Amino acid sequence: MKVFNYALALLGAGFGLMAQAAQSPADPALISKGEYLTRAADCVACHMTPGGKPFVGGLEFKLPFGTLYSPNITPDKDTGIGNWTDDEFVSALQKGVGKDGKHYYPAFPYTSYTMMPREDILAIKAYLFSLEPISQKPPENDLSFPFNQRWGMFFWNAVFADNERFVPDSKQSAEWNRGAYLVQGPGHCGECHTPRNIFQAMSSGKSLAGGELGNWRAYNISSDAKHGIGAWPQEALVSYLSQGYAPGYGGAGGPMADAVEHSLRFLTPADVNAIAVYLKSTPARSEGIARPTVAINDQSDKGLGHKVFTDSCVACHRLDGTGNQSPIATLVGLKTVNDPAGTNLMATLLEGHTQGTRRVDQRMPDFARAYNDAELAAVSTFVLRRFGQSNGEVKAEDVAKGRASSLH
Repeated sequence: MKVFNYALALLGAGFGLMAQAAQSPADPALISKGEYLTRAADCVACHMTPGGKPFVGGLEFKLPFGTLYSPNITPDKDTGIGNWTDDEFVSALQKGVGKDGKHYYPAFPYTSYTMMPREDILAIKAYLFSLEPISQKPPENDLSFPFNQRWGMFFWNAVFADNERFVPDSKQSAEWNRGAYLVQGPGHCGECHTPRNIFQAMSSGKSLAGGELGNWRAYNISSDAKHGIGAWPQEALVSYLSQGYAPGYGGAGGPMADAVEHSLRFLTPADVNAIAVYLKSTPARSEGIARPTVAINDQSDKGLGHKVFTDSCVACHRLDGTGNQSPIATLVGLKTVNDPAGTNLMATLLEGHTQGTRRVDQRMPDFARAYNDAELAAVSTFVLRRFGQSNGEVKAEDVAKGRASSLH
């Protein structure tokens, strides 16, 4: 009997140690690595609503076949991922199949995250599980038939999802391979900067050639000198990635501005430089908006558009296209002013640039309430024709359409 009681005591002690181990916090170094990778993967951008709490989800994604809402990825056990095992979490990021065999839609970029090894994915899980659990259930998805049948993603994955990890190229430098991993894997740059086919998969043969994101256009970031970033000096590309602007080359707006604010600016200088090195080596894609030559058209219309510009824009953007208070406000040389449709220009006027990390003189308010559709169309056309070479024109109905989309 004594032996039996002693055995029970040992067994109880063993279970106690196991429970203690299960409740003990993860290795601080692992959590730190996971935090860095979570930023590199820009998880918060999709799993937070404007003004909401990080990682609780609920962000709306409007797709051609309905609306999706991002899930809660805090460690809450009822509405988040608190009950997920390591294998389930890894499967979600590498295969797009999560807990209980639930298939995800490719709005969740598992087609890029699949490049990440198990150890990096589990570092992200360790970080997320170190956060405060928040109970918040996102709205239900609203998808039309047959797209609301998740099991159908099995066939989509079989055709479009590779489920392969990143393999370094032995012919390239360690820096190049690091950049390739960050761009193709956690950074998932192609998910926005690659056009989609009719099945909403990234178009093969057009990697990084540019894509559409609601009211915004993600520009070509391949090595093409005219349409991509091939002609950008290394330091200009590094500045754009880490700070959101490179005077005379590009200024981040919309989703790209969010990527800089929530993700890219937190990367080490070595990693940002590696991304730039890799991007400048990618296959050139000669399509999309071309960067204009630095020139001013003094013959541009001096009507309503000119009046709106001189009334509200010259305080930051001079008539010669340079920034008045900050180089961030430079207009000449930007693709934004050379898009004949004025896509990003209109979106900027309607939504503004108000990142909290910027100084007051580097933020642009929205003008959606200050001006009507005709006025915004006129000033957009003025900017396109004065600072670009596309002879673009924006009409009032174009602004009205963008205004309606920006409200959702």
